[in-house]
Amino acid sequence: MNLIENPEQARRLARAILSDVAIYNREKVESGIKNDNLFEILTDELEEGRQHYNSRVAPQVSGMNFFDLAIVDVLVKRAGKIESTIW
Repeated sequence: MNLIENPEQARRLARAILSDVAIYNREKVESGIKNDNLFEILTDELEEGRQHYNSRVAPQVSGMNFFDLAIVDVLVKRAGKIESTIW
């Protein structure tokens, strides 16, 4: 399998992985936002997603923080309408 070397493709992969995490763990995401423990609740899912991302992306591209940015953009920002003390 060829590793992704294109930064835009790596960014899209990270967002797709995090979208799946958000879809399949909707209740955990909502609870994590409400209780300000999102990263603790989704530790296993985020680690699995990160491992998948790193297995598909070339090392020089995986260090560009696309996965971490996708966590914020896909999980946190999209959950902005959930009532929470963090906003």
